[in-house]
Amino acid sequence: MAATTYSPVLETSRIFSELCEQAERFNLPPEVVENKDRVSFSTSHNEIYFPIPFKETETLAALKAVEGSVAAAIADLRFGAGSEPRGVQVNLESATAFGCQAYMAKVDGLSKLDPAVKSKLKNTDLLAAQSDGYRRMSANLYKTKNPDEYFHIHGSLEATTTLNMIGLEGHRPDLTDYEEIIKVIEPKVQQYTAAELEVMNKERRQAGVTAYKHEDFIETPHGKLNVQEPAWKVSKLPGDLPPTQFPARKNGSNRILEGVKVLEMCRIIAGPTVTRILAEYGADVLKITSPTLSDVPFFQVDGNMGKHAADLDLKSDAGRQEFEKLLEEVDVIVDGYRPGALDKLGYGAEAMAAMAQKRGKGIVYVNENCFGYEGEWAGRAGWQQIADCVTGIAWAQGKFMGLSTPVVPPFPISDYGTGCMGAIAALTGLYHRAKTGGSYHGKASLMHYDLLLFAMGQYSDEVQEELRKVQSPEFFKLRHCDSVDRISSTVLKDMQQRFPHLYLPAGAVSEGRKPLTELWSSRAYGADIEIVKPVATVEGVDNRFVRSSRPNGSDRATWDDFNFQEEDVKKC
Repeated sequence: MAATTYSPVLETSRIFSELCEQAERFNLPPEVVENKDRVSFSTSHNEIYFPIPFKETETLAALKAVEGSVAAAIADLRFGAGSEPRGVQVNLESATAFGCQAYMAKVDGLSKLDPAVKSKLKNTDLLAAQSDGYRRMSANLYKTKNPDEYFHIHGSLEATTTLNMIGLEGHRPDLTDYEEIIKVIEPKVQQYTAAELEVMNKERRQAGVTAYKHEDFIETPHGKLNVQEPAWKVSKLPGDLPPTQFPARKNGSNRILEGVKVLEMCRIIAGPTVTRILAEYGADVLKITSPTLSDVPFFQVDGNMGKHAADLDLKSDAGRQEFEKLLEEVDVIVDGYRPGALDKLGYGAEAMAAMAQKRGKGIVYVNENCFGYEGEWAGRAGWQQIADCVTGIAWAQGKFMGLSTPVVPPFPISDYGTGCMGAIAALTGLYHRAKTGGSYHGKASLMHYDLLLFAMGQYSDEVQEELRKVQSPEFFKLRHCDSVDRISSTVLKDMQQRFPHLYLPAGAVSEGRKPLTELWSSRAYGADIEIVKPVATVEGVDNRFVRSSRPNGSDRATWDDFNFQEEDVKKC
């Protein structure tokens, strides 16, 4: 990108400043704006890394700067302010790695795209929605009956309901070829219009969605309402409670969330990213999953870093009793399930605020979902690809590639951006709980991250043209019906060739550059784990992991075990 005057660092600074201008809408600590000049951004190569028309790295880095600024404000509350405000540094290469960290993670040297990695993982894909290629393609973008109209069906982690919906069997063990699978599924989708598929989806509570162009989405009632909403929210919950002080420091620790107890009720990427970030800052994160619900095995390698992970069935009396013991001490709950799911079990934000009032100690409740919290679609299920299709991201990606069709962009970047926004909401809630008291409700969504990208603007035509010139021919062969993994693996291969400095193995040093990943031994996996390092650097704040990753259900559902010394070791 040397031929253009575009500066990723300057654009990141602009986006950060624009977010600071909205500090009141985000209910950010006043110190974030007061000390914004103490935030700095750096890059070693001045490159645009993702072949995407949106400013993904820049937006992620700006969000990471907001995150670090709230962390700095908490550090002042907990440790005392110094004579100068704390500096916050964010590196753009690190922010890029954050945006695709599941594809940079490894188990015993094997990545998500290595078929042999399955032998290293706990099989939580209970319904073969991921491991079976045919069932996997029940979550994909296809043509509809109408010309120039596309619909992203999404079988989530179950697949059979969506496949049956379009007239296909739930299982086809004879069908294993990638191209043949598309030839079987797409004609079935083409029997219907998008409007018909919307009705069928709604009847079956499936996560599919019409692929809208952005200008069309913001004219829908849901889009028109939500384009006016802030990218994330933090509001006070009912109740009147005094400030909740942070736990006493142990041995001079500079971990701002040390002793803060976090319950994670999430699956896949965005929700677990919220709590992964909180674990970086020292929180005791306990991930609770149901032993009867499917999950993607490999995403746990990266997403469970720094946590404990236990199984509980909240629909059983025994499971509820154990869970409610955990609630007696919890500080933060992160809910990434379908809107209303935990409310039906009695564990929604309002119920937890009432519990906090009774116990005399505030709580921070963070919701993460797909479609946001206002409007007719707020209760719909969804995933990263669904948000990218409904908001117009996919159509913009296709246009960038020279196509007249939508294409889902590579990597689950909107998941990670949403995870960062959710973490900012959690940190903000903890700040206000300690400063003025009460309980707080944070909200973040995949749709709103995508709307933030549109608000921050796409690259200029000149920059986009230069970006296209350096992509491989394989990139331009990708089509609307290619899977997320096919798209991501193609782009990853290109990026590894063009930007080797992003992919230095943990422990390596090349021309003074340090790798963006670190290596841990994992007792639970029985192998070494390579994962992306924390991104923000905050002066006087220790944000690094103290334990390695583990599969879901590896630990007891108790806070007590956080007091024991971890046996996992960071190797480099």
